[in-house]
Amino acid sequence: MASLHLEAEIGEIAETVLMPGDPLRAKHVAETLLTDAVCYNRVRGMFGFTGYYEGKRVSIQGSGMGMGSAGIYVNELITTYQVKKIIRVGTCGAIQRDLDLGRVVIAMSASGDSDANSHHFKGMHYAATADFDLLYAAVEAAKKLGIPTVQGPIFSTNTFYDTESNRWDVWERHGILGVEMESQILFTLAKRFNVKALSILTVSDNILTGAASGQKEREQSYNDMMRIALEIA
Repeated sequence: MASLHLEAEIGEIAETVLMPGDPLRAKHVAETLLTDAVCYNRVRGMFGFTGYYEGKRVSIQGSGMGMGSAGIYVNELITTYQVKKIIRVGTCGAIQRDLDLGRVVIAMSASGDSDANSHHFKGMHYAATADFDLLYAAVEAAKKLGIPTVQGPIFSTNTFYDTESNRWDVWERHGILGVEMESQILFTLAKRFNVKALSILTVSDNILTGAASGQKEREQSYNDMMRIALEIA
């Protein structure tokens, strides 16, 4: 039985899912890093694959951009396909001036501006946090692989473009490392359904300094992030 947005049959999706926003990244990772990868979803072009990494069965599923889209796939993966671990792999814009391009960020928590969370918690502020066991495993895996990482809080926004000046000043002062668009809803739904979730992100640009990495640099740092995620899958 398929869900509304995924055509996979029960059993075709592994208990651990890596979730990039871009479905073409899911396709690229499946084709280059997994063995015996099989495509289980093409609905709306949101590719999903299941294969093996060093003998471990793992799926990789695109989520689209933003918390609305990500929330749909997270919900269906958990409630229909009984997924137990979801690891977001994506990019973020740094809002700390000393955070280098290409650095891998392992998110401990995700603040944000999601209307969904405001609705669910009746205007109160929920602290959306990663699973500690996954976070600890990711840090240890990165050390083993020799990949430098930084751990800390991030911010998930539903607004990619805005005209508000100095929007990130207060978040910079309170230690937020970077901005992306999906982790807050992932962490919230994971806690609601009692599954494990983590976000591993690559710094693709620095919002404060204007620095941005090129395509080649993004590919290399993205591979570093994926190696960490696959190690703990």
